[in-house]
Amino acid sequence: MAAVDFETARHNMIENQIRCCKILDPVLLGTLETTPREDFLPEHIRSLAYMEGRVPLPCGQEMLSPLHEANILQSLNLTGDERVLEIGTGTGYLTALLALHAKHVDSYEIHEELADLARKNLQAHGITNANVVTANAMQEDCLKGNYKYDVIVLGAALEEVPKHILGKLKNNGKLAAFIGTDPIVSQLCMERTGKAWKQTEICETQLMAMEGLPEKREFVF
Repeated sequence: MAAVDFETARHNMIENQIRCCKILDPVLLGTLETTPREDFLPEHIRSLAYMEGRVPLPCGQEMLSPLHEANILQSLNLTGDERVLEIGTGTGYLTALLALHAKHVDSYEIHEELADLARKNLQAHGITNANVVTANAMQEDCLKGNYKYDVIVLGAALEEVPKHILGKLKNNGKLAAFIGTDPIVSQLCMERTGKAWKQTEICETQLMAMEGLPEKREFVF
């Protein structure tokens, strides 16, 4: 099997998947150009790193598409001073991108195997301002305390954002989310100002559902 030219594949991803979708910020494009996506995948699937479709991960998970990730970063417009809460670390690629544009990232991953892989990947790339926690952040008692974040990123689809997650966002903060049920999921950026929320739809997409949500109780009479 011929070796994959990852540098060319990365360049083609930026030109054919990212730039053509009006993501033109030179700093963001530079980060995508210099952060090897393939390094965050297990060896046997690295050849899929720059494909437009779904890239499978261990534990039955999947990687966000390059365009999903670029849309998140562009919509958040990070300045470097933000503290970010990410839910759904995966193998740590988006975590790395967020960390390169923010002050600090706390990332929660429900699967220990993925969390361990993400920690190794972040360390290998010299990312020291990201902390990966193995826990189910969909459980209300997981995110205890009064600390709030400037930015929250939810890496899988939800029918709605849980109240305890919304409560962790600071005033004037931003939240990136995927709302809906496969196959119709909306990628959104939500901004909080006091009790008011401004919601911007970026695109419609397909994405698997968030794991770890509490089961809905049904009352039988």
